Amino acid sequence: MNTKQTLTALALAVACATAAQADCLTDVQAAELATHYAAKTPAPNPQNLSDADGACTRAKLNALLAQKLGKVVGYKAGLTNPAVQKRFNTDKPVWGKLYEGMVLQNGATVDAAFGARPLYEADMLVRVKSAAINHARTPEEVLDAIDQVIPFIELPDLMVQAPPQLNGAGVAAINVGARLGVAGTPLPVPAYRAERHALLKALADMNVSLTDASGARLGGGKGSDILDHPLNAVIWLAGALAREDLTMQPGDLISLGSFSPLLPPKPGLAVTATYDGLPGAAPVRVTFK
Repeated sequence: MNTKQTLTALALAVACATAAQADCLTDVQAAELATHYAAKTPAPNPQNLSDADGACTRAKLNALLAQKLGKVVGYKAGLTNPAVQKRFNTDKPVWGKLYEGMVLQNGATVDAAFGARPLYEADMLVRVKSAAINHARTPEEVLDAIDQVIPFIELPDLMVQAPPQLNGAGVAAINVGARLGVAGTPLPVPAYRAERHALLKALADMNVSLTDASGARLGGGKGSDILDHPLNAVIWLAGALAREDLTMQPGDLISLGSFSPLLPPKPGLAVTATYDGLPGAAPVRVTFK
């Protein structure tokens, strides 16, 4: 390749890179998004985002959120359920950061208007034990690198004026709607291999249900609804974080995604998530006021 061809190739590469970032929110727009987040008011929808634009916008928003929310306590894998992916017209997961104060205790009472576009869903957390989790390639290897499985009702906030118009990149741009969640009693990962094998199978086979105070079913699904095995969400997340030079650290909490539809809260509603088929898993509950 001669010098002219080299320069042409370089110019094309720069142009393509610039085009890929063309719709990343500006600093001013990202600040507006953060202001709406803090005020719990609907923000303008990010428009025409590519995956790169979504990641760029998320990074800008997270830098602003960190100034107000403080320490990162973990990550959430979102859109890990094909049914939820379909709702947002995408075929792959996205991720966001969890901040200090987002994870509430079991039985918490939460304002039904906890965000601009508040929702609830049946979810699950795991707690990182070892940095080896960043190299896990199988659910078994993930299980070796965590020490707790935690029932979890996530309370995301889609936060924009028209949530149905969000695509996967738009969901990424708003930090996957991370706002709050209610964590139940941690289930320790057993030490013995046979028990660990049983836990792996139970996580895939469990039936997760959301019910109201009368016992009426609100939604739910199977463990395998998340990427065929819920711990596969951690494998995906490790790869996604690595592409941005980030890693999960011991003590981090990882949200695996939704076992249920995203549902709107209303004052007076009490929601319980149960994990049938997961031995030792106690229900987790939230009440909306």
